[in-house]
Amino acid sequence: MSKEVSRVGFLFNLNAFTSVGEIGVLNGIRKMKIRDFFQIISYLQYPLMLLALFYACKPYFYGFEYLKDHFDLLLMDYNNVLIFMGFGISLSTLQDTSKTQNNFSKRIWENPKKGRLAIILITCLTFTVLAFGVFGYFFSPSENLKELSFGIIVLGIGLVGFLKAAIEVFENHRRSTL
Repeated sequence: MSKEVSRVGFLFNLNAFTSVGEIGVLNGIRKMKIRDFFQIISYLQYPLMLLALFYACKPYFYGFEYLKDHFDLLLMDYNNVLIFMGFGISLSTLQDTSKTQNNFSKRIWENPKKGRLAIILITCLTFTVLAFGVFGYFFSPSENLKELSFGIIVLGIGLVGFLKAAIEVFENHRRSTL
Protein backbone atom coordinates (compact mmCIF):
# COMPACT_ATOMS: atom_id res chain seq x y z
CA MET A 1 0.00 0.00 0.00
CA SER A 2 1.32 3.42 -0.90
CA LYS A 3 2.27 5.88 1.81
CA GLU A 4 0.76 8.70 -0.19
CA VAL A 5 -2.35 10.33 1.12
CA SER A 6 -5.48 10.49 -0.96
CA ARG A 7 -6.45 13.89 -2.34
CA VAL A 8 -10.08 13.20 -1.41
CA GLY A 9 -10.04 14.51 2.13
CA PHE A 10 -7.91 15.81 4.96
CA LEU A 11 -5.90 12.82 6.05
CA PHE A 12 -2.69 13.10 8.00
CA ASN A 13 0.45 11.67 6.46
CA LEU A 14 2.76 10.85 9.32
CA ASN A 15 5.70 10.54 6.93
CA ALA A 16 5.28 14.17 5.87
CA PHE A 17 6.39 15.63 9.22
CA THR A 18 9.04 18.18 8.43
CA SER A 19 9.45 19.70 11.87
CA VAL A 20 8.00 19.44 15.33
CA GLY A 21 4.55 20.95 15.46
CA GLU A 22 3.64 20.53 11.79
CA ILE A 23 1.36 17.99 10.18
CA GLY A 24 1.61 17.25 6.48
CA VAL A 25 -1.82 17.43 4.89
CA LEU A 26 -2.74 16.19 1.41
CA ASN A 27 0.72 15.15 0.25
CA GLY A 28 2.35 18.28 1.58
CA ILE A 29 0.08 20.68 -0.28
CA ARG A 30 -0.45 22.53 2.97
CA LYS A 31 1.42 22.25 6.23
CA MET A 32 -0.76 22.65 9.28
CA LYS A 33 0.75 23.48 12.63
CA ILE A 34 -0.57 21.51 15.57
CA ARG A 35 -1.55 24.80 17.24
CA ASP A 36 -3.76 25.59 14.23
CA PHE A 37 -5.30 22.11 14.39
CA PHE A 38 -6.28 22.59 18.04
CA GLN A 39 -7.55 26.08 17.22
CA ILE A 40 -9.94 24.49 14.74
CA ILE A 41 -11.05 21.88 17.29
CA SER A 42 -11.70 24.65 19.81
CA TYR A 43 -14.54 25.94 17.64
CA LEU A 44 -16.58 22.92 18.73
CA GLN A 45 -17.20 24.88 21.92
CA TYR A 46 -19.93 26.89 20.18
CA PRO A 47 -22.24 24.00 19.23
CA LEU A 48 -21.76 22.56 22.72
CA MET A 49 -22.72 25.85 24.34
CA LEU A 50 -25.77 26.04 22.08
CA LEU A 51 -26.68 22.52 23.15
CA ALA A 52 -26.32 23.58 26.78
CA LEU A 53 -28.58 26.57 26.07
CA PHE A 54 -31.13 24.21 24.51
CA TYR A 55 -31.19 22.05 27.64
CA ALA A 56 -31.46 25.17 29.80
CA CYS A 57 -34.56 26.32 27.91
CA LYS A 58 -36.11 22.88 27.37
CA PRO A 59 -37.82 22.59 30.79
CA TYR A 60 -39.78 25.79 30.17
CA PHE A 61 -41.44 24.26 27.11
CA TYR A 62 -43.02 21.57 29.29
CA GLY A 63 -44.85 24.10 31.44
CA PHE A 64 -44.55 24.69 35.15
CA GLU A 65 -47.45 22.42 36.13
CA TYR A 66 -45.81 19.49 34.35
CA LEU A 67 -42.44 20.22 35.99
CA LYS A 68 -44.02 20.24 39.45
CA ASP A 69 -45.03 16.62 38.93
CA HIS A 70 -41.82 15.62 37.08
CA PHE A 71 -39.05 17.42 38.97
CA ASP A 72 -36.56 14.73 37.96
CA LEU A 73 -36.81 15.88 34.31
CA LEU A 74 -35.79 19.39 35.36
CA LEU A 75 -32.76 18.06 37.23
CA MET A 76 -31.82 15.82 34.29
CA ASP A 77 -31.95 18.76 31.87
CA TYR A 78 -29.91 20.96 34.20
CA ASN A 79 -27.37 18.16 34.56
CA ASN A 80 -27.06 18.13 30.76
CA VAL A 81 -26.59 21.90 30.81
CA LEU A 82 -23.70 21.58 33.26
CA ILE A 83 -22.06 18.72 31.37
CA PHE A 84 -22.20 20.42 27.97
CA MET A 85 -21.06 23.75 29.43
CA GLY A 86 -18.11 22.05 31.12
CA PHE A 87 -17.15 20.23 27.94
CA GLY A 88 -17.55 23.42 25.89
CA ILE A 89 -15.38 25.39 28.30
CA SER A 90 -12.78 22.62 28.11
CA LEU A 91 -12.68 22.91 24.34
CA SER A 92 -12.40 26.69 24.52
CA THR A 93 -9.07 26.27 26.30
CA LEU A 94 -7.55 24.78 23.13
CA GLN A 95 -7.46 28.22 21.53
CA ASP A 96 -4.19 30.01 20.92
CA THR A 97 -3.37 31.85 24.16
CA SER A 98 -0.93 34.19 22.46
CA LYS A 99 -3.86 36.11 20.96
CA THR A 100 -6.75 37.97 22.58
CA GLN A 101 -10.21 37.93 21.08
CA ASN A 102 -11.17 41.57 21.60
CA ASN A 103 -9.96 44.90 23.01
CA PHE A 104 -11.83 44.44 26.28
CA SER A 105 -9.96 41.26 27.17
CA LYS A 106 -6.73 42.78 25.87
CA ARG A 107 -7.09 45.68 28.32
CA ILE A 108 -7.61 43.25 31.19
CA TRP A 109 -4.73 40.91 30.39
CA GLU A 110 -2.21 43.68 29.62
CA ASN A 111 -2.83 45.37 32.98
CA PRO A 112 -1.03 43.43 35.74
CA LYS A 113 -3.53 44.40 38.47
CA LYS A 114 -6.64 43.62 36.42
CA GLY A 115 -5.15 40.40 35.10
CA ARG A 116 -4.18 39.25 38.57
CA LEU A 117 -7.68 40.07 39.86
CA ALA A 118 -9.22 38.11 36.97
CA ILE A 119 -7.01 35.10 37.78
CA ILE A 120 -8.00 35.29 41.46
CA LEU A 121 -11.72 35.48 40.60
CA ILE A 122 -11.51 32.57 38.15
CA THR A 123 -9.58 30.54 40.75
CA CYS A 124 -12.21 31.20 43.43
CA LEU A 125 -15.03 30.33 41.03
CA THR A 126 -13.29 27.14 39.88
CA PHE A 127 -12.58 25.72 43.31
CA THR A 128 -15.96 26.77 44.70
CA VAL A 129 -17.72 24.93 41.87
CA LEU A 130 -15.51 21.87 42.32
CA ALA A 131 -15.99 21.82 46.10
CA PHE A 132 -19.75 22.22 45.73
CA GLY A 133 -19.88 19.38 43.18
CA VAL A 134 -17.75 16.98 45.20
CA PHE A 135 -19.63 17.77 48.39
CA GLY A 136 -22.97 17.22 46.66
CA TYR A 137 -21.81 14.00 45.07
CA PHE A 138 -20.63 12.40 48.29
CA PHE A 139 -23.14 13.81 50.78
CA SER A 140 -26.37 14.09 48.81
CA PRO A 141 -29.09 11.66 49.92
CA SER A 142 -30.94 11.85 46.58
CA GLU A 143 -29.76 10.04 43.46
CA ASN A 144 -31.02 12.91 41.28
CA LEU A 145 -28.90 15.41 43.21
CA LYS A 146 -25.89 13.11 42.87
CA GLU A 147 -26.38 13.20 39.11
CA LEU A 148 -26.61 16.98 39.20
CA SER A 149 -23.44 17.07 41.31
CA PHE A 150 -21.69 15.02 38.64
CA GLY A 151 -22.59 17.74 36.12
CA ILE A 152 -21.23 20.37 38.50
CA ILE A 153 -17.97 18.42 38.77
CA VAL A 154 -17.69 18.29 34.95
CA LEU A 155 -18.23 22.05 34.84
CA GLY A 156 -15.53 22.48 37.50
CA ILE A 157 -13.08 20.39 35.48
CA GLY A 158 -13.79 22.58 32.46
CA LEU A 159 -13.13 25.64 34.60
CA VAL A 160 -9.76 24.19 35.68
CA GLY A 161 -8.73 24.13 32.02
CA PHE A 162 -10.12 27.63 31.59
CA LEU A 163 -8.06 28.79 34.58
CA LYS A 164 -4.90 27.33 33.05
CA ALA A 165 -5.63 29.07 29.74
CA ALA A 166 -6.31 32.36 31.56
CA ILE A 167 -2.95 32.11 33.33
CA GLU A 168 -1.22 31.51 29.98
CA VAL A 169 -3.01 34.47 28.39
CA PHE A 170 -1.99 36.65 31.33
CA GLU A 171 1.65 35.56 31.03
CA ASN A 172 1.63 36.17 27.26
CA HIS A 173 0.07 39.64 27.41
CA ARG A 174 1.24 41.18 30.65
CA ARG A 175 3.05 44.47 30.00
CA SER A 176 5.07 44.65 33.20
CA THR A 177 5.82 42.33 36.07
CA LEU A 178 4.00 42.48 39.39
